[in-house]
Amino acid sequence: MTLRVHFDAEDLARVRITPVPDPLAEATFSLPLLQSPGLGAPALDGWRQRSLRRLSPAVRPLLELAPAGLDEYVPEAFIRVRGSASLEDSLRSTWSMPRRIWTADLSVTEEWRPTVPRWIGDLHTGDREAALLVDRGFRAYYDAAIAPYWPQLAASAHADRTHRARVLADHGVEGLLAGLHPSLRWESPVLHAPCTMDVDLHLGGRGVLLTPTFFLTAPVMRLDSADPDAPLEVRYPVARDPGAYRSVLVPAGTRPGELAHLEALMGRTRARVLAAAATGGSTAQLARGAGVSPASASEHATVLRTAGLITTRRAGSAVHHELTPLGRALLENGPA
Repeated sequence: MTLRVHFDAEDLARVRITPVPDPLAEATFSLPLLQSPGLGAPALDGWRQRSLRRLSPAVRPLLELAPAGLDEYVPEAFIRVRGSASLEDSLRSTWSMPRRIWTADLSVTEEWRPTVPRWIGDLHTGDREAALLVDRGFRAYYDAAIAPYWPQLAASAHADRTHRARVLADHGVEGLLAGLHPSLRWESPVLHAPCTMDVDLHLGGRGVLLTPTFFLTAPVMRLDSADPDAPLEVRYPVARDPGAYRSVLVPAGTRPGELAHLEALMGRTRARVLAAAATGGSTAQLARGAGVSPASASEHATVLRTAGLITTRRAGSAVHHELTPLGRALLENGPA
C-alpha cells in the first residue's frame, strides 16, 4: 500500500525546510516512544530508563494524550508550533491558537481515537483545568526527558538542515526529495510513501514543508486539519542508526566527542553556554539550556561574543544570541 504525493511545478517551487526543531513537538513525538520498550534503536533504551526514573506524577496526563505505539494518533495541537526558541514560547503559542484550530484538531482526534478520554475533549473545547494539567505535564516532562539532550538535538537538526541545503544547491529540489529517507521514493513528479491504503494526494500548489524530527523512527506526513491551503508537512527522522541516536541521547555536559573537547578547550560551563546558543535565544534561555544563572550566562556570552563565536542583537530591553558560522563549526565539528 502506498501514498502517492503528486507535485506540480508550483509545488516544487514551494518546498521549504523548517529552520529549527520545536521543543514541544519533539516532546510530543517522544511520548509514544517513551512508552514502547524496544521500539526504535537500542540507544533509545537508555534514554527511556533515565527519563522514566525522573518522571513526576504531573506527567501522567500526557501518557493518555499521546499513548504508546507509533500507530496511535499524536495530538496535532502540540506539534503545530514551529521555530520556537524555548518550551515556554511553544506552550504560549499553543494555548493562544484560535478556537477553530482546536475544534478541527478535536474532530481529527475523535476520528482517529473513537474512545478518546473525555478530558481530552474538554481540553480542546477550552477547559482551563485540563489545560493547566497538560501545561504542567509538558513542563515536567520536558525537564526530565528532553532538556538534558536539547543542545545536542538542536545541533543535530541544524546539521541535517545544512546537509539538505547543500543537496538542494548541488542537485536541485528533486535531488532533495529523492534523498529524504530510505522509505520514501521519488519518481518525478511523485513522492511515494508507505501507507495503510493506496492513496493519491495532489498538492495543487500548496507545496511541502520538510521538518527534520529527532523522536521519529519513520516519516510522518500531515495535512493541516484547519487550513486546507497550508503546505503538506513531511516530518522525517534526523537519526537513522544507533550511532546517531547515541550521539544525541547523552545528557549535556557528559557527551563524548566534540563537546568534551570543547570543555577541555574553554571549560565546561562556557562550552554548555555555546551549545545552548545552537537554537538562539535570550540570556535567560541560554542560562536554562546550560544549567547556570542568568548572570553567569551573560558573562560567558560576552566572552564568546568577543571570540567571534556568537552574535548578540538587542531589541529594546531584550537580547537575542545566535551562533556565528565559526561558533557553529566549532560546536558541530570540534576543534581541529
